[in-house]
Amino acid sequence: MASEQIAPATQTVTAAHVLAPSPPPEDCFETSRPIRTGDVDTEYRLRLDGIARYLQDIGTDNLVALGFDETDPLWVVRRTVIDVHRPAVWPDRIHLRRWCAAHSTRWSSMRVQLNNDENALIETEAFWINIGTETGMPARISDGLLERLALTSNEHRLRWKPWLPSMPPETDEREDRDQIFPLRVTDIDPFNHVNNAAYWHAVEESLAERPDLLEAPYRAVVEHLSPIYGRDQVRLHTRTDDSSLSLWFLVDGEVRAAARVERRETRSE
Repeated sequence: MASEQIAPATQTVTAAHVLAPSPPPEDCFETSRPIRTGDVDTEYRLRLDGIARYLQDIGTDNLVALGFDETDPLWVVRRTVIDVHRPAVWPDRIHLRRWCAAHSTRWSSMRVQLNNDENALIETEAFWINIGTETGMPARISDGLLERLALTSNEHRLRWKPWLPSMPPETDEREDRDQIFPLRVTDIDPFNHVNNAAYWHAVEESLAERPDLLEAPYRAVVEHLSPIYGRDQVRLHTRTDDSSLSLWFLVDGEVRAAARVERRETRSE
């Protein structure tokens, strides 16, 4: 993740944000794939880290299909939102539809809807930053791709606004917990950063003690502040209450990422 000045989040706004509706199908990129056993839990539910990998894969496929895989090949994700209305399960096949909900000249908010004939419905939104291949820093999106993104977006001045508190609030509540989260070689990408999906491994690990939060509908968010590298020692600080789980990823006392899973009111999608 390229370094960038972060404005502190003053409040948690995850539940309040409404994801943009889907445009006409002809304006979206669509694909489908089978749900495989490596991406599901013991209840056959498609895990959050599996969804994150699907979002990465369809992003790459989308660039290739549009012919922008050479002009705009590198992107890093700043925030991923996953709304599980009705879970997907193995051995179903899942359909994915991707489009741009908002963008600026260096980043975009990309929506992906996952559904199928077996009644699964998962809505996602990710804030992606275009990275220059020579500088490793946020770079201007190519003119051709900007034109394509604008087809499904009326917001062309997208700005970054954090949703999650960047530091754990001070408290002595017994619901708080600290633990080491060991990294594996397979968690690291070619840039020596922890891959996006690995953060969701930690979320799933913490949810093992709060399976009630996986009862749909629920929202899960991971927000990245700065990179975690291959040799870093990661400590997880977690906090739970009746309706949510919050996590902070710390390295040497510095928060590098935050996450939250929370129940949502029943909706009719």
